[in-house]
Amino acid sequence: MNLPLNYRKGKQLETLVENRTKYSLRDAELNIFETHQHAEKVLLDFSQPTLASMLKGKKIMKLRDKDPFPFLPGESIMLPSNELMNIDFPEASKKNPTKCLAMVISEEQIKTTIDRMNEDMARQDTIWKLKNQNFHFSNDLGIYQILNRLLFLFTEDHNNKDLFVDMALQELIIRLLQTESYNSYVSNSNHDENNNRIAFVVNYIRENISNKLSVKELSKKAYLSESQFYRVFKNELGVTPVDFINEIRVNLASSLLHDPTKKVKEIYLQCGFNSLSYFSRIFKRKFSMTPSEYQDHLKEISQRH
Repeated sequence: MNLPLNYRKGKQLETLVENRTKYSLRDAELNIFETHQHAEKVLLDFSQPTLASMLKGKKIMKLRDKDPFPFLPGESIMLPSNELMNIDFPEASKKNPTKCLAMVISEEQIKTTIDRMNEDMARQDTIWKLKNQNFHFSNDLGIYQILNRLLFLFTEDHNNKDLFVDMALQELIIRLLQTESYNSYVSNSNHDENNNRIAFVVNYIRENISNKLSVKELSKKAYLSESQFYRVFKNELGVTPVDFINEIRVNLASSLLHDPTKKVKEIYLQCGFNSLSYFSRIFKRKFSMTPSEYQDHLKEISQRH
């Protein structure tokens, strides 16, 4: 993400540790924090739910329910109200400042959006809700683009920016809930499969990823028509069943490519692809290199160490 050139509103740095530039609107507040020197045990919290997203540099985050972890560009954390962050800045300097945005969203805006989702985008076997926990994830393209849009809207001088930001926040909240749902299905599907038919299907996909899988077969597992299954699956995970299957397959392929003795032709079959060219195209879409290039890259890294 690129900060607008005028994001500091013409102000100079007031402190070298977590210098704060704030934009406040009706239902949200955008904070941009910059740290220009090494620092440890910096405490920060917000009274409303907050999405923190790294822009530049590295932080070490310490939260109540997690071991300390690095927080890097391209990653975000959804924090509940009054969550105390204890932050280290191991690499921050004047030449390499750490920059992070914190989007504070009113609980009322979140509740209104979730209520609308439960009316218009109802889930199959549960309801939409924002879990009261620290949710750490990598931004997908949709979240990356909406955060860029919000950076622009908050810093733009426009009479209707409250309205524009409200609409963008609704999209952000929906995407966050779908991302949380996606991660929950991937990590907990084997625990939920007896009570949730989509969880059952997700677990079935993971256990049979090397086999041929079709929407027709999966819809039967969920006791839904193909059109219902496709709609419910995309609604709850934010991706189509085919895109989800491909994501699981390329992630498996990337782990198998760490073995230099394995050939690409073996791996694509082991991961359930029936076409080498299709496998290469899907793999390159995610990793920006072909499977062979990826394996060669891993070999070079291994040889350097």
